[in-house]
Amino acid sequence: MKTSKTLLSVAFIALLATSTAWAQNAPTREEVKKEAAAANKAGAVPKGEADASQSKADTSKSTASRSAVKAEAAAANKAGDIKCGEGGVAVAAAGKSTASRDAVKADAVKANKAGEISCGEGAPGAKK
Repeated sequence: MKTSKTLLSVAFIALLATSTAWAQNAPTREEVKKEAAAANKAGAVPKGEADASQSKADTSKSTASRSAVKAEAAAANKAGDIKCGEGGVAVAAAGKSTASRDAVKADAVKANKAGEISCGEGAPGAKK
């Protein structure tokens, strides 16, 4: 009984000693706030998904008018230079469909019954 009390008291004293040692080495709240403000002002704190090295990237304003930018985008879109979707298919390559809505729906039903349409995230085959 005496040894367990002694062991317990030694463990408690060791716990107090380590907690006070850690408290003496830790910076105060004000010091941490000053460091954070200085780092933020220096641009060392990354914002969003960009790297800190990219945070001061080209921030100059465009000299082109809005209508010129829209015309350039429309021309690039028509030429097929702009890719869309996960597969990176050009918008111009996709083109407009000439089939009627009913024909497209009938083809989709046939393909689904034949098991040609995958279900879920890339799972081959028809519904299970």
